[in-house]
Amino acid sequence: MEVADVRKGVLETMARAKQRAADRRARADASAQAFDALLSHVVTPLMRQVANVLRVEGYTFSVSTPSGSVRLASDKNADDFIEISLDTAGDAPQLTGRTSWRRGRQVVDREQVVGAGAPQAITENDVFSFLMKELEPFVER
Repeated sequence: MEVADVRKGVLETMARAKQRAADRRARADASAQAFDALLSHVVTPLMRQVANVLRVEGYTFSVSTPSGSVRLASDKNADDFIEISLDTAGDAPQLTGRTSWRRGRQVVDREQVVGAGAPQAITENDVFSFLMKELEPFVER
């Protein structure tokens, strides 16, 4: 193969990779802004409502908002929590839920997509359904 053809192929690949990375960063930035709105207007208030109901029922949970996420955590055990955050690692940003709880000495971690696609398309019902499903291990005792 000619050196000129190899060089041309490498330069085209570099240009495509740079463009794809720039596009991904732009999508991630736009999703992060939309997620901030979803976080402050939907996820955080909903988690606070869930925490209040749990507290009334005798389960002590607190809501915290570490950078870029919302966490509903047990006041009794730091390993027991449900967290929702934006995952921008892939090509398409997605809302991801992570749940962790302790069973004896074993800590169970589970991660799943709460809503795929644009954060604007994720509804309060999507978040609520996720929370209710993931809350079961904490209230079954």
